[in-house]
Amino acid sequence: MSLRVLAAMSGGVDSAVAAARIAEAGHDVTGVHLALSANPQSYRTGARGCCTVEDSRDARRAADVIGIPFYIWDMAERFHRDVVEDFVSEYAAGRTPNPCLRCNEKIKFEAVLDRALALGFDAVATGHHARVVDGVLSRSPDQGKDQSYVLGVLTREQLGHAIFPLGDSTKAQVREEAARRGLMVADKPDSHDICFIADGDTRGFLADRLGTERGPIVDESGEVVGDHEGAYGFTIGQRKGLRIDRPAPDGRPRYVLSIEPVSNTVTVGPRSSLQVTTIVAERPVWNGPVREPHEPLACTVQLRAHGEVYGCRAQLSGGEVHITLDGPATGVAAGQAAVLYLGDTVIGSATIASAS
Repeated sequence: MSLRVLAAMSGGVDSAVAAARIAEAGHDVTGVHLALSANPQSYRTGARGCCTVEDSRDARRAADVIGIPFYIWDMAERFHRDVVEDFVSEYAAGRTPNPCLRCNEKIKFEAVLDRALALGFDAVATGHHARVVDGVLSRSPDQGKDQSYVLGVLTREQLGHAIFPLGDSTKAQVREEAARRGLMVADKPDSHDICFIADGDTRGFLADRLGTERGPIVDESGEVVGDHEGAYGFTIGQRKGLRIDRPAPDGRPRYVLSIEPVSNTVTVGPRSSLQVTTIVAERPVWNGPVREPHEPLACTVQLRAHGEVYGCRAQLSGGEVHITLDGPATGVAAGQAAVLYLGDTVIGSATIASAS
C-alpha cells in the first residue's frame, strides 16, 4: 500500500538515504528540512553539528537527486521554547538534559508529526538508526550507531506513524548506498556537539543566560577545596576542569558527585563514590510490548546515549519507575533518560530524578 510520507531531511547522509529508500519503495514522499533558528548564523557551521547553515542546502540537493518535492518548515520558535529554554532551565536546576532526545520528543515527533498528520500525511520518516516493527521500537544492528535510546521517549501513537528506513542497515552500508545514488552527502561527517551552541562552549553559553555566581566546591566531609562561577557548569561524573586548589589526600582524581543549585555548591570525591545501584525516574512512557510493570520486571536499562547497558529490575510505583541495578553504575545524572529494554526491544523510558 502506498503511503503519503513526510521525510525529515536534516542535510546528512542518513536522512537522505532514508528519503531515497521510501521514494524507491513507491510511496508518495515529500522532503522537509526544519529551520530551527531565527538567526542561522548563531548556530554551528561546518560538519560538527546538525542543523547548520549548510544543511538546508545539502537537504535540498539530495531531494533534487531523489526527485521529490522539498520544503523548509520554520520551527525556530518552537525549538527555542521546547529545546533551548528547556536545556538552560534543566542545568539551572542542577540536572543534565539531553537536547537531542528533547528535540526528537518535542519537535520531530510532536510538532512535525502533528502538522504532517493535519496535512494528510500518513507517516514521518527519519534517518535514525533504529527499527519499528508493528509499532514496537528496537535497536539497530549497528550497535555503534544505534539511536533507540534517544527515541525511547516516543509514545506508542507516535511510533505508529514513524518510519525508520535505515533500521536494518549499518552506517557503512548507508554511506555506500548514498555514493551509488549520487548523493553528495555520502562522505559528510556525522553530526556531533549541540547544534545551538555555536562555538561548542556549553559553560559559556549557560553563563551568558544564567549569569555567574561564585560558590564553593567541597569534598564529602564538607571541606571547601575550591570555588566556581556557577554550579550549572558541572555534570555528575565530571573529572576535568574542576580547578580545585589542593589535591586529594590519597592523590587520586576527584569527580563531581552532586550539584546543589540552591546553595550553589558542587561536591567532589573519589570515583568509587559515584557508584549507584538504585534509580528513581519520573514521567514514564510505556511504548513497548509489555504492560506497565507493577511488579519487579527483569530487563536492562541504558542510562545515557551510547552508554553501557545494565541488567536491572524495574517497577512502576506511585507514578515513578524504581530501578534496581544488578551491578553498580557510575556517573548517573538527574535529567538524563533511563530507557528500559527486553533484549533489543524498548519497553519504556523515564527521566532520572535521583540515584543512590
